[in-house]
Amino acid sequence: MEEKEYLDEYEKRLEKLLASLCGTEGGMFLVEELEERWTEDAPEYMADAVTQVNSYPAFTFAVAGFYGMALAALWDTNWEAHKRDSYVGFKNKGGGFDTVDEYILKEILNITPESEVRTTVDDMMRTLAHTVMTAIQHENIEHQTTRAFYILARSAKVMFRAGVTMELSRRGYHYERVRLEDFVN
Repeated sequence: MEEKEYLDEYEKRLEKLLASLCGTEGGMFLVEELEERWTEDAPEYMADAVTQVNSYPAFTFAVAGFYGMALAALWDTNWEAHKRDSYVGFKNKGGGFDTVDEYILKEILNITPESEVRTTVDDMMRTLAHTVMTAIQHENIEHQTTRAFYILARSAKVMFRAGVTMELSRRGYHYERVRLEDFVN
């Protein structure tokens, strides 16, 4: 149980840090349907991530973020039609792991390479990914261990949530304080 508590605490700290970078005061947006989709797709993503993270760590984490952005956009527009869309489907349509981000940005999010939005999204994703890498380094985890794998998995999940948060924020979603007494007779 001690290891799970450590990983849970790491995930909470990282999520808080990335939420502050995303500018969301209430924390990350958590959408049950998107969390379920991530849980289903995480094994496929992780199979790619473990082979890529040592050579391309920032990009590996960014892919999880871009995937979160894609699903958030589809959830906001027509989730019923897209709820079975998957990481593997996007990767295959985009030509592989190395270009899945381009596919998501152009085909799902309709963000063109030369747009200001693209520059902003790329800069934010780069900042988030490098923040994740720094957080992992501060954990002083031995490479190629079980703990390293779980830190990678937890970090990717937080990056996925950051992508969801970025896209929903971009679409105008925000947290709003609600008083319980406004809803009670």
